[in-house]
Amino acid sequence: KNVRREVTVSQELPFEPFLFSDPHHQTIISSVLNFLFEPSSDRKLISLPDGDKVAIEITQPSDWRPTDLTVVLVHGLCGSHRSPNLVRMVKRLKPRGIRSVRFNMRGCGSGKGHAKHIYHSGRSEDLFEVLKVLKAQHPESPIVLIGFSLGGNIVLKLVGELNELGQRYLKGVIAVSPPVDLYSSVQMLGDPKNNFFERYFYKLLRADVHYRHKKFKDLPRISLPKNLKLYEFDQLYTAPTCGFHSAMDYYNKCSSAHVVEDIAIPCKILLSEDDPIISPKSLDSFDLPKHVQVYKTKKGGHMGYLGSPRSEKGFHWLDSLLVDWILEL
Repeated sequence: KNVRREVTVSQELPFEPFLFSDPHHQTIISSVLNFLFEPSSDRKLISLPDGDKVAIEITQPSDWRPTDLTVVLVHGLCGSHRSPNLVRMVKRLKPRGIRSVRFNMRGCGSGKGHAKHIYHSGRSEDLFEVLKVLKAQHPESPIVLIGFSLGGNIVLKLVGELNELGQRYLKGVIAVSPPVDLYSSVQMLGDPKNNFFERYFYKLLRADVHYRHKKFKDLPRISLPKNLKLYEFDQLYTAPTCGFHSAMDYYNKCSSAHVVEDIAIPCKILLSEDDPIISPKSLDSFDLPKHVQVYKTKKGGHMGYLGSPRSEKGFHWLDSLLVDWILEL
C-alpha cells in the first residue's frame, strides 16, 4: 500500500540583525563577543566504557531541588564548557533556579588529557553515558538537552537512536544550527569564501591531535601538514583513527539526518537561511513527526543572531529564544 509522505514544513521566526547583517560578521562577532566571567561550577569526570573520561561542569543554584529542571549544554567543533554560547546560557539559567551541566566532548575543556581517543561528530554514546549518570543521581529532575552546531548534530543523533527510550531520560531536545548532513557542511567549509573558518578549525584540530599523541606515549608519533582541508583531515586522520572506512563512511554514519525521523520526544531545531557553513535545506525533504519542529530565520549566520538591544529579546536574541523554549519544553 502506497502512503503519501509530505516533506517537513519549517516555521519562520522573525529576526532582525543589529549593525552586522553579513552572516560572516554575525558568526564571528557572536563567537568572540563575551564579556562574562566563566560561572562557578563543580567539575565531575565521567568514566566511559573504553577507559577514557569526559568532564562535565555543573552549575547548581543554591535553591535548586532534585525535582527541579536540569539543562545539559553541548558545545560545537573545537569548543568546550568555556564556549561563549554555553557560558551565556548558564548565566541566564542560574537566576531562574535551573541547574546547568556543560558537557565537554573527549579531550575538551576541563577533560583535556583524560581521553586517549578523539571526539568526533557522531560520538553520541559519550553523551548518553553522562545522561545515565545524571539520571541515576537525580531521577526526578527533568532534563532538557541543547546542542550547538556540531553538538546539535550529536544531540539529534542520540535522541534519534534512543527513539522511545529517550522519554525515560529527557523532557525535550533543542539543536541550534546542527550540521545534520555532515558532508554538505564540509563542502560548505571548503568553499573559498569560508576559508577563514576552515583554517581556524583545522589549526585547533591539528594542535589537539599533536597534544594527544605526546600525552599518551602508546600512541604513534604523528606529524600532520600545516594546511589541510577538513575533508582531507577526516580522510587522513579522523576516519581511520575512529574505525571508519573513509571520510564519506564517517559522514554517512554520523549524520543525524538518518535518524531524526525516529526522535520520540519534543524537539526544536533552529536554522538560518544565510548560515555560511550549514545548509538550511538539510531537513526539507524529511517527513518529521509533529513533535519535531524546524524553525528558520532569514538572517543570523552560524549561531550569530545578534539583534537590537532595544528589541524584545535583546542583543543576544538566540539566548532569549532558548530560555523561552526551555521553559516551554
